[in-house]
Amino acid sequence: MIKLTFCLHRLPHLSRAEFQDYWLNTHGPLVASVRDALKIRRYVQLHSLADTEGAPFAVARGAPEPFDGVAQLWWDSLEDLASSSPEAVAAGALLLEDERKFIDLPRSPLWLGQEHVIF
Repeated sequence: MIKLTFCLHRLPHLSRAEFQDYWLNTHGPLVASVRDALKIRRYVQLHSLADTEGAPFAVARGAPEPFDGVAQLWWDSLEDLASSSPEAVAAGALLLEDERKFIDLPRSPLWLGQEHVIF
């Protein structure tokens, strides 16, 4: 199982609530609408809680600025992820265009990994 993890920072003009509302209610359904073209097996959004909830943990560890959310997407294989069908290319462009509306992309790292379930 191949997993993409995308750590999101919102655009500066958006509040956390505005960012999370757009991500959940606009972008989420958009991702769902192209899941077959992109061969996505699973898509999960983790929305950050208020800073007051996580601050004690962050301070104790000397952690950097928190993310506004984390997106996780799963594929069966690298081949599925790398699909270059016309439908997949169009779907990827559509998602990127929408992400530019609410995600501070240069500040939002992402990486691919192979999932190994321990328990």
